[in-house]
Amino acid sequence: MSTDASVRTFVAHEANEFVEDLKAWLSIPSISGDPNRTGDVRASAEWLAAALRRTGFPTVEVWETGDGAGLPAVFAEWPSDDPKAPTVAVYGHHDVQPVAPLELWHSGPFEPDERDGRLYARGAADDKGQVFFHLLGVRAHLAATGRTAPAVNLKLIVEGEEESGSPHFPALLREKADRLACDVVVVSDTDMWDRDTPSTCTAMRGMLAVQMDFRGPTGDIHSGAFGGAIPNPVTELVRVLGYLHDADRRITLPGFYDGIVELTDVERQLIAKLPFDEAAWLRTAKSTAAIGEAGYSTLERIWARPTAEINGIWGGHTSPGSKTIVPSEAHAKLSFRLVAGQEPTRVRDAFEAWLAQRVPAGIEYTTSYEGDGVRPCLTPLDHPALQSVTRALGRAFATEPGGEPREILYTRQGGSGPEADLQDILGAPVVFLGISLPEDGWHAPNEKVDLDLLLKGAEATAYLWEDLAGNN
Repeated sequence: MSTDASVRTFVAHEANEFVEDLKAWLSIPSISGDPNRTGDVRASAEWLAAALRRTGFPTVEVWETGDGAGLPAVFAEWPSDDPKAPTVAVYGHHDVQPVAPLELWHSGPFEPDERDGRLYARGAADDKGQVFFHLLGVRAHLAATGRTAPAVNLKLIVEGEEESGSPHFPALLREKADRLACDVVVVSDTDMWDRDTPSTCTAMRGMLAVQMDFRGPTGDIHSGAFGGAIPNPVTELVRVLGYLHDADRRITLPGFYDGIVELTDVERQLIAKLPFDEAAWLRTAKSTAAIGEAGYSTLERIWARPTAEINGIWGGHTSPGSKTIVPSEAHAKLSFRLVAGQEPTRVRDAFEAWLAQRVPAGIEYTTSYEGDGVRPCLTPLDHPALQSVTRALGRAFATEPGGEPREILYTRQGGSGPEADLQDILGAPVVFLGISLPEDGWHAPNEKVDLDLLLKGAEATAYLWEDLAGNN
């Protein structure tokens, strides 16, 4: 029996036990954003640690974060018996989102319900299911190859605060950098294009978030007596925000686009190959028109171009009825999504310089940022590790084991996460192996995962370790 056939047979044989074990983990309400669930997040970490030990990992540790003030991460390591083997670190998270509104769930969010080939529960797709298929995958890899240890030095780092913004994760990476040293990081916390179009992610945008506070008169004043003769904070804030984009919807901060990694012709062609239905996308976006930076498609705009969005604006009288005032304050929240080649701190400095030139006399202003921002990450299409992921997924999605591999397309993620920290602090490239679907309801009621795809994820990881070791 070929290796591919052996892997697929093993995964199929173990599927029922795998799903039942996953249900047990999903039953733990590890909501990191709820202070009342701290004990459950810890229980989730301990459950995963026990499962990793049962799988065969010789080193498994629960790591505290924030000097004990944070929520625990789980580390596991299984060295290869090949002294020349590369080292791979797998990243995921075991904490989950809150479940409100509870009345919209068709089954209990922590009472895993299997129906129609899908498993419904909070964390089924994001991210317990996608972490857990790695345990089945390494077992299938060993069974199919006859190895007693993986073809790579395999490490797992599974954090417990991702859904709360990973506040302690960068410090943990720095503290444990020697233990986590690796040649490549595999992230299983993303999705595919759709069930019929297997794909892998190649980039995630970074982010910088800021609040602007404008102040004029020391109190609200009569608009008839004073309006038109002194600066109005709301008017001036709106004027400044209106300067953020030019007529082509490009961001006007000097130097904002300097150094960004532009899409290549090949990348644009690959994005265009995706079966994108813009009308359906607009329905999901709750909009009737797609607009943005001139010269780019919708997918290019949300994946590969930087943005500046006004997330909220307030000030003055907003209650029912009229109140004719010049308000004393105005406020706005902005977020910049960043692409490869941009640094959050550099964008912050450019924004501050731009803002200082546009705020008129009579207005005092302050800005406050949500930390130092998140850096973007990008894996070039020709990177050997990405090609290994592509081949592994192609084999997993082949109609017959060992048959013609499926074509794997490439996507990007418009959002942001801790991937840049992994890339920067560990000094290793990041690749993505995720099998969830866009309709799986991440962060929403009735979150689910397709069980067939979950098993494909396990199969792909079984092939990936051989491929990364150069044994494909």
